Amino acid sequence: MKDLMGQAIWDFYHHKSTEDLLTETSISEIDELPVEYLFRGFEEMNLVEKKALELSTGNVLDIGAGAGSHSLHLQNEKNLDVLALDISPKAIEVCGLRGVKKTLCSDILGYSGKTFDTILLLMNGTGVFQSLDKIDLYLEKLHSLLNEDGQILIDSTDIIYMYDRDEDGGVMVPADRYYGEVDYFVHYKLDTEKPIKWLYLDFETFKRAAENNGFKIEKILQDEDAFLARLSKK
Repeated sequence: MKDLMGQAIWDFYHHKSTEDLLTETSISEIDELPVEYLFRGFEEMNLVEKKALELSTGNVLDIGAGAGSHSLHLQNEKNLDVLALDISPKAIEVCGLRGVKKTLCSDILGYSGKTFDTILLLMNGTGVFQSLDKIDLYLEKLHSLLNEDGQILIDSTDIIYMYDRDEDGGVMVPADRYYGEVDYFVHYKLDTEKPIKWLYLDFETFKRAAENNGFKIEKILQDEDAFLARLSKK
């Protein structure tokens, strides 16, 4: 893995590099992602992120921490015990340099340790599940890391709007896969990361999967096509 996302975070932190990340998926064109966006404060975050941070309590696992903005807010503004976890070595290095006290470079499936009151997966957090046929594996792992009265706060986007409709109004989704399964590409400084599998979920599909894996689930917030869900143990 080239870790282009982490490299961009590292470059911005150390050199204030203004070169944007470029992202695209197998069903969308290239879009610019300013690296500065990953360093935003609470006031610059969207409604879903703000609500999730407001609801976070106890000791927190921040999965996919990136540059550490969510972790820093919970640690510094709410005085919570936070572990920032990311698969990017350079991103985790920057988290520490920015002041996150507890960091770990690891994939969630490879993590073993204490359990948590709040597990946070934001910025289309269901993406880490990769595909529908792997969602049970990830939900089982998350269930094992959650305290009995704990909560998982996770967001996703229903991307059905990205597909064309036929003359009768039906949506022309792929016949060979769930429509929220995409390949995700990252480009930075003329280099390209190997594509990763990324999963966008509609709420009803997510609800069925969560309930099948021992969770209660509720939709906390809907913001256009994005939503925030809270999972707790049955």
